[in-house]
Amino acid sequence: MSSPKTLFDKVWQAHEVHRSDSGQSLLWVDRHFVHEGSFHAFNKLSERQLPVARPDLTFGIADHYVPTQARDLAGVADAKVRSMIEQLSHNARQHGVTLFGLEDPRQGIVHVLGPEQGLTQPGMVMVCGDSHTATHGAFGSIAFGIGASEVAHVLATQTLWQSKPKVMRITVDGQLAEGITAKDIALTWIAKLGADGARGYAIEYAGEAIRALSMEARLTLCNLSIEGGGRCGMIAPDQTTFDYLRGRPWCPKGEAFEQACAHWATLCSDPDAEFDLEVVLQADEIAPTVTWGVSPEEALPIDQYVPDPAQLGDPAKARQAQESLAYMGLAAGQKLTDITIDRVFIGSCTNARIEDLRAAAAVLAGRKSRVPGMVSPGSTLVKTQAEAEGLDRIFIDAGLEWRHSGCSMCVGMNGDLVASGERCASTTNRNFKGRQGPGARTHLMSPAMVAAAAISGRLTDVRQLASSSPRASGEPS
Repeated sequence: MSSPKTLFDKVWQAHEVHRSDSGQSLLWVDRHFVHEGSFHAFNKLSERQLPVARPDLTFGIADHYVPTQARDLAGVADAKVRSMIEQLSHNARQHGVTLFGLEDPRQGIVHVLGPEQGLTQPGMVMVCGDSHTATHGAFGSIAFGIGASEVAHVLATQTLWQSKPKVMRITVDGQLAEGITAKDIALTWIAKLGADGARGYAIEYAGEAIRALSMEARLTLCNLSIEGGGRCGMIAPDQTTFDYLRGRPWCPKGEAFEQACAHWATLCSDPDAEFDLEVVLQADEIAPTVTWGVSPEEALPIDQYVPDPAQLGDPAKARQAQESLAYMGLAAGQKLTDITIDRVFIGSCTNARIEDLRAAAAVLAGRKSRVPGMVSPGSTLVKTQAEAEGLDRIFIDAGLEWRHSGCSMCVGMNGDLVASGERCASTTNRNFKGRQGPGARTHLMSPAMVAAAAISGRLTDVRQLASSSPRASGEPS
């Protein structure tokens, strides 16, 4: 009998074409996503006069640099940026690659579009030149970001050399309280373990609280695996997964889908499978969480205070905290709910799906934002659905801009920026120095928490707003 295996081991072994004497594995790649930044890899193929090995398994997506105010290149003032978008279209045509381009009604952020189209399926190995490719592991696939030279290797061979990581399991026992989200789970474990806490590991998320998450929430959780150092994040597929995938454009149909589900149901860790590291969290101890510093690990429950570096026992941590406070313009001991903000952003591959927009709109309905901000849906289909539900009117009536889909202000590559010195409550995945623009100060949190911050003009516990109507609380309607 074979020894018990983890979910990760099962998928890895099914894709291992060859193992070298050094222990590296040559993996078959089921899905390869490329975006505007992949032009370097296509140039490498051109230099060597190589074709794309499997154009049917390669998909081009315009997302990082696309304008969000319009759906045409006329809105792109930067010639270099415009050229990158045009190069993606050219490379896709030249190599026969399916392209979800700027004017495609299916266009969106790669990590939103992939699941939405059914391109992401359980048991796959998926790669993209983007670190947040870990998102797709929510379906029980091994998904991770790769560098430019690796992108070229996959384009040319549909395979990739990789060293097998160790495997850890993060179990969240019990039930989450009302208003607690996947974003809060992620920021909680990253704050607990640190930004390097999962370095060298593939992560499997498990437990009652994880099973209760919607598919979209699972995508958010796996998306943030990289922020704790993880190589990838995974959740075993179950009925929630199957229900989400049924009827998606690129999924099997009819009896083939039922057969696929029967196989996907076997993709779980065996009861006696051993993990290299086990971490257990209690769901009822997780609160709405926000970041105060310049790393996702610098996060605390909303009812806490900015830490005092002098009280930290580790000198390196104390220095890091002091530098973070200086950049963020915060004082030690400051109450988190006293931190005022200058603008808000709702979007990104982390939190721009329809459930995210609904959560933010539910808080904003009938209220006004005290600060400017923008909402950028994760895909054009999400945008269309949100508009059909009237969510766009809620955001616009609250005083926020309603944009087209794209990576937008998450990374600021398309001109959507936070001004230097401004403080932004954001649904994105990174609060690094300058991430949203030179000198920008970013606080990460869930969509509902961003909406709450917009209403009050400061970091706010959304649970307090949820318990009162706009008129009862004296807020403008």
